[in-house]
Amino acid sequence: MLGTEGLVKRFGSIVAVDKVTMHIPAGQMVGIIGRSGAGKSTVLRLINRLIEPTHGMIHYRDVPISALKGRQLRAWRARCAMIFQQFNLVNRLDVLTNVLIGRLSYHWTLPTLMKCFSAAERALAIRALERLDLLPQVLQRADTLSGGQQQRVAIARALVQQPQLILADEPIASLDPYNATHVMTALRAINREDGITIMCNLHDLDVARSYCDRMIGMAHGKLVFDGPPAALTAAVAQQIYGDDQESEQVFAAAEPPNRDQSSKQDEEIIPAAQRA
Repeated sequence: MLGTEGLVKRFGSIVAVDKVTMHIPAGQMVGIIGRSGAGKSTVLRLINRLIEPTHGMIHYRDVPISALKGRQLRAWRARCAMIFQQFNLVNRLDVLTNVLIGRLSYHWTLPTLMKCFSAAERALAIRALERLDLLPQVLQRADTLSGGQQQRVAIARALVQQPQLILADEPIASLDPYNATHVMTALRAINREDGITIMCNLHDLDVARSYCDRMIGMAHGKLVFDGPPAALTAAVAQQIYGDDQESEQVFAAAEPPNRDQSSKQDEEIIPAAQRA
């Protein structure tokens, strides 16, 4: 469904993405892992065309995404929704209006500023908020919500775009474990129930293992691992994260759990995947 061919992005002398080629079939949930600065966020922004590639191609089915301009590019961004670490909500607006902003690409700017959304669009937003357990907060200002609630509002905003692909850039990096689980469970449910392809940048290997069908590892802008969670061994994690003291915990997390001594881990991780 979605592919990149030899994708390169340079910022001056810095190569942020270095000849990345990957193919993502429809309906897959993919976790992109790697250290800060590995190129994970840059890849997502290239796919959404928030930044322009230096070289290479991006294609969706038979459409050359890297060549789109004007109205066609706006249509692509509607089909390819972005969820950011910092939520990007309008704090002074209520939750419902923040979700309806996801319909911006279907309107002229002036009607949107006047909040002239149709009854069908409002119903779409309400259904999205209901799925994410946010109906009680529908008329609250966005800045009165917790971080986890704000991220779920951002997910609802992505849903009303009616996308075929969701790109989530570190969606749980600023959340506590409880809210992180709630957000990842919601994304997994959307992936499974709606068949929407999701690509998600993650730092936590246990989270990536629990929720993703496939993991892509990046280091220094290059793709160094692409496979199922079970194939991500400590040796592979070392290749992705490097060899220093900071990485010891990452390597330990990469080792498959010992089933005879991991009842606590099973309670914390496996049910989360089942709930998704």
